[in-house]
Amino acid sequence: MAFKTFKTNNNLIYGLIIGGVLLMGTTVYYTISQFGKTQPKPVASPVQTTVNKITALGRIQPRSEVISLYAPLNLSNDRIAQLLVDEGDKVQKGQVIAVLDSRDRLADALKQAQEEVRIAEAKLAQVRAGAKTGEIDAQQATVRKIQAQLQGDRASQGATISRLEAQLEGDRAAQRATINKLNAEYLNAQSEFDRYEKLYKDGAISASNYDAKRLSLDTSRQQLEEARVTLDRIERTGEQQLKEARTNLQRIESTGSQQISEASSTLSQIAEVRTVDVQAAQAEINSAKVAVQKAQTELAQAYIKAPIGGQIITVHSRPGEKISDQGIVNIAQTQQMEVIAEIYQNDIAKIKKGQKATITGDSFAGKVEGEVRLIGLEVNQQKVFSNQPGENLDRKIIEVKIALDPENSQKVAGLTNSQVTVSIVP
Repeated sequence: MAFKTFKTNNNLIYGLIIGGVLLMGTTVYYTISQFGKTQPKPVASPVQTTVNKITALGRIQPRSEVISLYAPLNLSNDRIAQLLVDEGDKVQKGQVIAVLDSRDRLADALKQAQEEVRIAEAKLAQVRAGAKTGEIDAQQATVRKIQAQLQGDRASQGATISRLEAQLEGDRAAQRATINKLNAEYLNAQSEFDRYEKLYKDGAISASNYDAKRLSLDTSRQQLEEARVTLDRIERTGEQQLKEARTNLQRIESTGSQQISEASSTLSQIAEVRTVDVQAAQAEINSAKVAVQKAQTELAQAYIKAPIGGQIITVHSRPGEKISDQGIVNIAQTQQMEVIAEIYQNDIAKIKKGQKATITGDSFAGKVEGEVRLIGLEVNQQKVFSNQPGENLDRKIIEVKIALDPENSQKVAGLTNSQVTVSIVP
């Protein structure tokens, strides 16, 4: 009884296996047949042509470097008394940008140095009054100075006379050439008029053509007469100037000779003075004058001036503040801007001078166009980042400078150091 039951179970299991295999085969066959009927035929995709652009991050900056304006080293601890510009102001070269609070102190020092010169000069005058040799030397120096001045004035006036003579001759020659040209034009106009007059009388041309030639002749005649009047005026004016210059030369020689004579007479009346006393007094004057020059230089340093003409980009120090470590202001020539693109070193071989570039950024609307003007010669570390997750912060780049035309430069003139995206088509 037990054996019969076991055999019956085996038959049941075999039957189930066979049934499952048949069912699976049927399912597979149906699926394959349906797949062949419903599978859509593949459609050929259109060929798309794409342009490979080189894209890089960059920054906007003036074509000329941004200059940080500092005070001289000896005044670097000063405070700003007056700031005469603000961000965005246009300035000229040499314009005063700021005044330091040391100005008043340095102005007082200059006044004191100038007073020292006056004291030294008074001391020299006192020495000369009591030391007669010094007076003689001084008077001899005066005579030499007058003689030198006379010689210089004579040479200068002689040069003036020569210049006036050359100018008169040149103006005369030029005007004569003009007259000759106008005379030739007049003769030609006369000839043309005579020909047209005959044609007019013969009825070959209209009255308007005849009148036009007559007007041309009258105009040419008037120009010739005016040129001759101008030549006469040039000659009269030039001769008058020469006459005055020669008179001035005579006056210079007469006055100079008289001054030399008077100085020589005074020299003969002066008694002896010790030379050493005069030299000491003169040395004090020279020293005092050097001190004045130094004080003037130091006072000038209290006025901070623009080294170039341009625009104030940034103000670092305000009135009442100590001069910042970054300086007083940053100045640049923003009328010509450019973009510094950081091109990855793998792409630099595709970049050529003159290629067009498109620049976009969050700090301005639309886009600006530029042109590659300079490709750097040094590989550097990347400085501009997109701040996207997973960005490689250790890429090697080469800086490429992209020039902007005046219109695009004006659009981004106030955006120095703004981050942009640059696209270049190789």
